[in-house]
Amino acid sequence: MSSLTFTHEPDASRYTLRRGDELLSVLDYRDDGRTVAMTRAYTVPTFRGHGYAAEVVARAVTELEVSGDRTVIPVCWYVADWFDDNPDRRGILQSRRTA
Repeated sequence: MSSLTFTHEPDASRYTLRRGDELLSVLDYRDDGRTVAMTRAYTVPTFRGHGYAAEVVARAVTELEVSGDRTVIPVCWYVADWFDDNPDRRGILQSRRTA
């Protein structure tokens, strides 16, 4: 996947994955300054089945891990499943509070 371009578009609250001019996958989020709620992972239907959603999520998580100032809330079912499949990356998840 080396010919892919990963971009953070903070004005649109999303991360994108492109090949050339073609948009392949998008990860939408909400950022409150402490947490990033990943709300929707979407791959353009003609490009599904090639791992692009997993790639955009992985790259976004890496970017957030490097910055180190936010935790993640996996609102989207796909993102939650991605963290289940990548337990070594769960350190960035917001810890659940108990009452």
